Amino acid sequence: MSVRVSAAVIDTGPLYALFDSKDRWHKKTHAWLAQNPKTQLITTWMVLAEVGHLLSQRLHNQAALDFLTWIQRGGVSIDTPEQNLTLDHILATCTRYADLPMDLADASVAEAATRLGVRHILSVDPDLTIFRDAKGRGLNNLLN
Repeated sequence: MSVRVSAAVIDTGPLYALFDSKDRWHKKTHAWLAQNPKTQLITTWMVLAEVGHLLSQRLHNQAALDFLTWIQRGGVSIDTPEQNLTLDHILATCTRYADLPMDLADASVAEAATRLGVRHILSVDPDLTIFRDAKGRGLNNLLN
């Protein structure tokens, strides 16, 4: 069942899966996006760097170039907040959840969703739903 939402922050896993047809999340990610064409996808520079690296290392450079072209054509919006504010919040998130497996891209997704007031994410990582905003609300992972 698909949940209709206006905006969602998208993590590394689904973005990578869009460009790797052999990835186990490829079909599910494509299906969700096809069912929700009006959902604005938002991501962070940390996620984009991670996806580009994974595509060039696991597949080939052309996959990374295709990804960049897709972004340039509006496939996803890039969150560009004030640097210091974001770094402070990411550091606070990393510190608060230091006992969980989390990388910088994960923390940036949680921070962006909280700061932007977006309650929905697309991720292959079930741990991201553990994060809470200042009001104690969790994130809703639309792929899990």
